[in-house]
Amino acid sequence: MTADERLGRIEHLTAGIAEERRRGREEYKNLWRDQQRQMDSLRGQVEALAVETRLRFDQVADRFDQVGQRFEQVGERIDNLVSAIGELTRAIVAKN
Repeated sequence: MTADERLGRIEHLTAGIAEERRRGREEYKNLWRDQQRQMDSLRGQVEALAVETRLRFDQVADRFDQVGQRFEQVGERIDNLVSAIGELTRAIVAKN
């Protein structure tokens, strides 16, 4: 094999390696872009989930407030009934 043939072969191998590296860089860039798109999508989903969760927590808090108010109303009614029963009992005992 002559020096020119060896040099040609080296140039051919070097060109192949350079092409392989170029393809690798392109593949890396494509993977990076795809990863960025996925991360942006995931970020959007997480933000939407956070907003939805906050809304649900607010709804639950409002419902707890409503239930608390209802318990207070029931407690007041029970107190009034107990007082009325006490007064009725005293009135009956006073008559006898």
